[in-house]
Amino acid sequence: MTRPALRLILLGFFLISASSAPVKKIFTGKETRKTQDVNIYSFYINSTVTSRYATTIITSRVANRLNESQEIFFEVKIPKNAFISKFRMTIDGKSYDGVVKEKADAQQQYSQAVSRGQSAGLIKSVGRTLEEFKTSVNVAALSKVTFELTYEELLKRRLGKYELLINAQPMQTVADFKIDVHIHEKPGISFLEVTGGLSTNDLANAIKTTRADSDAWVTFYPTREQQTKCKDCDKNGLKGDLLITYDVERQNPNGEMKVSNGYFVHNFAPSDLPRIAKNVVFIIDRSGSMSGKKIEQTRLALLKILSDLSEDDHFGLITFDSRVDLWKRELLKATKTNLDDAKSFVRRITDRGATDINAAVLEGVNMFKRQPQAGSASILILLTDGDPTSGETNTERIMSNVRKAIGSKFPLYCLGFGYDVNFDFLTKMSLENNGVARRIYEDSDADLQLQGFYDEVAVPLLTDIQLNYIGVSNLTQTNFALYFNGSEIVVSGQITDNNVESISTEVIAISKGSKVTYQNTVTTKDVIDVPSEHEDFVERLWAYLTVKQLLDKHVLLEGPEKEAVKNEALKLSLKYQFVTSLTSMVVTKPQEGDVEVADKPKEGKESHRPPVSRYYESEADVGMIYDYDEGPNMAPTYGAPTQSAVPAVPNNRFLLPADGQPKPLCFDVPIPHKLKLLQDSALGFSMNGESMASKAGFQQITIHYKTNHHLTINTKSINYNDGQNNVQYLWGQKRFLHNYEGIILILRDNKMDVTFGNISVVIVLHKKRKDVFLWPAVRQQPKDVTLAGILGKDKISYEEIQGSTLKIMDNDVKASWDEMTDYRSASAPVVRCWLVPFQAVMNGEISDFTVTHM
Repeated sequence: MTRPALRLILLGFFLISASSAPVKKIFTGKETRKTQDVNIYSFYINSTVTSRYATTIITSRVANRLNESQEIFFEVKIPKNAFISKFRMTIDGKSYDGVVKEKADAQQQYSQAVSRGQSAGLIKSVGRTLEEFKTSVNVAALSKVTFELTYEELLKRRLGKYELLINAQPMQTVADFKIDVHIHEKPGISFLEVTGGLSTNDLANAIKTTRADSDAWVTFYPTREQQTKCKDCDKNGLKGDLLITYDVERQNPNGEMKVSNGYFVHNFAPSDLPRIAKNVVFIIDRSGSMSGKKIEQTRLALLKILSDLSEDDHFGLITFDSRVDLWKRELLKATKTNLDDAKSFVRRITDRGATDINAAVLEGVNMFKRQPQAGSASILILLTDGDPTSGETNTERIMSNVRKAIGSKFPLYCLGFGYDVNFDFLTKMSLENNGVARRIYEDSDADLQLQGFYDEVAVPLLTDIQLNYIGVSNLTQTNFALYFNGSEIVVSGQITDNNVESISTEVIAISKGSKVTYQNTVTTKDVIDVPSEHEDFVERLWAYLTVKQLLDKHVLLEGPEKEAVKNEALKLSLKYQFVTSLTSMVVTKPQEGDVEVADKPKEGKESHRPPVSRYYESEADVGMIYDYDEGPNMAPTYGAPTQSAVPAVPNNRFLLPADGQPKPLCFDVPIPHKLKLLQDSALGFSMNGESMASKAGFQQITIHYKTNHHLTINTKSINYNDGQNNVQYLWGQKRFLHNYEGIILILRDNKMDVTFGNISVVIVLHKKRKDVFLWPAVRQQPKDVTLAGILGKDKISYEEIQGSTLKIMDNDVKASWDEMTDYRSASAPVVRCWLVPFQAVMNGEISDFTVTHM
């Protein structure tokens, strides 16, 4: 067997979920291959946490029980805060190890693979904290393969606890299934709790927890029978997670020092301190795109946050669209009277207009400058869901204006609501001003996400923190603007003198207006009691933390400094074999010319390298295949969709949210067609779309409103006619805003927001290599009104009956658990959905939704 070129790029962070998927049917157009006989006979997850640094190894052993070779799949979930550090496949006693290389070095292999028409593996976002990676390997008849992956992460303390999340979904019951977690914390473990979907029902008996002084062990050994009994489990086995939550004893206010092999780490988290009164200004986007649920959830969160303010806090409220409005010009004390008045203001916040982020943030800074509060901590919190479209719209100039105005005096936290927001811009603006950016996901708990973030910064205990050390070098960050209750400051570095017998630490900070100093000395001769295979954990922790902080710096710097920081981060990533945004992992597999590639997506985005077609594919290129159970014989019954993830006929796939169900539906419309997308005859509104000739998306969308308003959008330009005037704009030109008599048109980069009366839609321009196409989405429609058209249904109700049978509108419908690219937002995330026939959800034939004229 020749050594081919397989390339496996695992960019990003890794959480524990693995699946050598026992896929049951492979769709190749209209043909179907028979059930694959794949057996996962052993599945181990072993996680060792030493002083908050977690090393996790997943080992999956799989057998091909067929008398012919077949592909065996491996799937993992990847968190955004971990680095993959090892990947190995073992086949017939021979191991194939991954090697981390600079991305540019791996690019050539990728290009060669694509030129040969081979597939590209993919890492894609699959939720708030996870990314999903899948790969496969061809295994000979009656042979076995072992997959082994390792990732490393520093657990971050939030709200007084650390969390280790273990997600397992092997997609079949496994005879030898084990999860072992060992936590070693020298100061002692103050509490430990195990929750999650895998801790419910009969599975609770499979969890054993043992504690002894500085150690805790959690084991999870479910039997085959138990593996079908968890909350979301079925006959295919486990599907869920264990969440291990713990904290450590904190008897020494000076912090905890650990020294090993010439490196040290200092964990500093004092708690017996008086809270510092805070000044907080909430800057709330109320532009048109915040309409509906977003603005409702924002109001809910703000009402709860206001109730949690302490009376010695001062606060302000700013709302903005194209205009900036202040609740009060001055910061006010959080008295009951002021809070009641503020809550009345919050309840009246409604959406309208464009987005002037620049003016809003500068006004927030001015509120602090007009009324400085000595001995308090000031915090700016910006919540927005879009790009700046009014006032100053150049993001570089906005960042410069904000940076100069704040002058490092207080932090700016940016909360980005949804996927349409320019998260890169918010991230950089936060980092420049000692804050962080956090995405708020459009979900039923968005108000809880907002409140949860506020809780993390609600109780400042120290300001202006500086940590000093003697006899060390290559330190990670040592100065911090604020320290909040329930968090932790971590500093690591190298010991320059091997003969030094002790290290002295000094922490200087401001506590409620007065200077405080913490001093400590630790001996370098203390032996850390850890397993030999993890004795270098302090060094790896230092490297992990250093690379993370260098990558943040890289975002901020320009010119030679930027290049120097990049080179240092790359050097450490290669030395410690970390897969980061600068590196790729390359694995040679024993298959002639089989190459897969996966790039870590940016926050909220899927990989920019689209998959290349091959013989069969689904689920982002790696062939997740579905089995359809026949179920009870009830009439009428819709058959399962004939399309697979690679349908014989090109389709546009549409997503349809479900009422009361977490899993959405999706359906296919063959192309090309001229479609009735949305229509309200009473309002005089209609939107039609002409799909591309042979690929996904639309080449033209037209909107008609009443008798005299006509909007035509194609992949190059936007034309608007109001009966008297005709104007034309080009995609990519300067952004514009038209707002007159209930008609709002906003063009920003690759998105066109359109509001006619009480109907709001957005048209997104997608550019994928040479493919350029449009995609429409409904942002707001009249309440209690059913609109006609493909996009007319707001949501639909269904019930899962058995296997892959759904009950929709009293009909039994065969469905397949599939995935699609959601083009309704610019980031185009890949989502999972129940794929059902068009007729089952639209209550008609496709011909009922076509038009002859645009």
